[in-house]
Amino acid sequence: MKENVAGMLCYLFGWLTGIIFLLIDKRPFVRFHAAQSIVVFGLLHIIRIVLAYAWVSTVYYGAPGWGLHLMVSSLLGLLTIGLWIVLMIMAYQGRKFEVPVAAGIAQSLAGKV
Repeated sequence: MKENVAGMLCYLFGWLTGIIFLLIDKRPFVRFHAAQSIVVFGLLHIIRIVLAYAWVSTVYYGAPGWGLHLMVSSLLGLLTIGLWIVLMIMAYQGRKFEVPVAAGIAQSLAGKV
């Protein structure tokens, strides 16, 4: 499989395909994109879980928060889809697009790239 196709596939199912490619592929370009996928989409997944828990807690205790939760959830969803598309396109073009903060963590996770 070509390096750019493997890099793109690292983002296909978010952090899950990132883990798979980090374990099976040894090429530095692919390992970087796999690690970045794990960091970016893993963090976004955790944030969505925390927000869902916070929303359930506010409903249980009767606090108003429907509008705020809907707005934050929608923005997070748009951010996730936008990053997913941009990262897949950049990887397919063979470019090493670095997401601020996440790229540093990804490089340490992937090893020397």
